[in-house]
Amino acid sequence: MLKKLHELVSVAKSKGKRVISVAAAHDEEVLEAIAEAVKEGLVSPILYGNKQKIEEIAKHKKIDLSGYEIEDVPDDKKAAELAVKAVSSGRAQMIMKGLLSTNVYLGAILNKEWGLRSTGVLSHVMLFESPIAERVMCLTDAAMNVAPDLKGKVAIIENAISVMHKIGFEKPKVAVLAAIELVNADMPATTDAAILAKMSALKQIKGAIVDGPFAFDNAVSKEAAKIKGIESPVAGDSDILVTPDIEAGNVLYKSIAYFVRAKMAAIIVGAKAPVILTSRADTHEAKFLSIALATATA
Repeated sequence: MLKKLHELVSVAKSKGKRVISVAAAHDEEVLEAIAEAVKEGLVSPILYGNKQKIEEIAKHKKIDLSGYEIEDVPDDKKAAELAVKAVSSGRAQMIMKGLLSTNVYLGAILNKEWGLRSTGVLSHVMLFESPIAERVMCLTDAAMNVAPDLKGKVAIIENAISVMHKIGFEKPKVAVLAAIELVNADMPATTDAAILAKMSALKQIKGAIVDGPFAFDNAVSKEAAKIKGIESPVAGDSDILVTPDIEAGNVLYKSIAYFVRAKMAAIIVGAKAPVILTSRADTHEAKFLSIALATATA
C-alpha cells in the first residue's frame, strides 16, 4: 500500500521502461515532466509537435533531447492522430496530452478506425496523498463520464480497482458517495450505491469491498462514521471514492488540488493503453507523477 505518491516511481521502475507518445509536445511543463521521467528511466519518448518550439523550450529549460524521437508535426490534429497511431500500432505503450485541445486529443483516442477504443468504459482515475488517511487514495470519475448509470458505475469501479491492484492495493475499499449515508428513493445516487454494495457482497464486483451510500465525511473519517453509528469495513477507511456524477467528481478533484494542495496523478483507463490527460494548470510534478502512474499500469 502506497503512503506517498512518489512511491509510484519505484512501482513504475519495477514494470520496466515504456515508450510514451506525446501529442503536441511543444509545452514547457509537459517537456519538463517527460525529461524527469527519462532521467528516472521510466520512459523513452516520441514527441509529435512543432519541432522548433520543442527545441526552443528544451534549450531554455536545459533539457537534453538526445535519445528523444521528435517528429515535426505543427498541426495539432495531425499530431494527435500520429501519437494515437503510435500506440494503436504497438510502437508506444501509452500516450500523453501536450499543448492541444482536450476535444482534439480525445477525438483522436476515440477514433473508430485507428483509435484506442476497447470494449470497456473509459474513466478518469485520480490518485492523491490524503492528509487524513496519510496514504494514497483514489477518486473517480472527475473528467470522463457525465452522469453514469448503474452499469457505467460498475465499469468505473472496476477500472479503479484494476489500477489499485497494479500499484499494490490487494483488496481496496470502495466508498460510493452520495449526499447522505441513508438510502432514499428520491436520491438515485443513494439507491445506486446500495445496489453496488449488494453486488459486491454477491461477488458480482470482485477484488474489492464496495459499500455505500456514504456522505463524504463518513467515507474518509472514522470519527464521523462512529458518531453516525455506521458499521462497515469501508467507513472512514476507504481507498477509492466513487462520485455520483462528473460535477461532484470535478468539484472534489479541484478542491483537493487547490484547497488541500495534495500531490496528485491522473490517467484515463479502460482504453487499449493508459491515457495521460492532465490540465494545463497542473504542475510539472503532477504531470510527472501521472507519467509514473501510466507506466506502472501500462
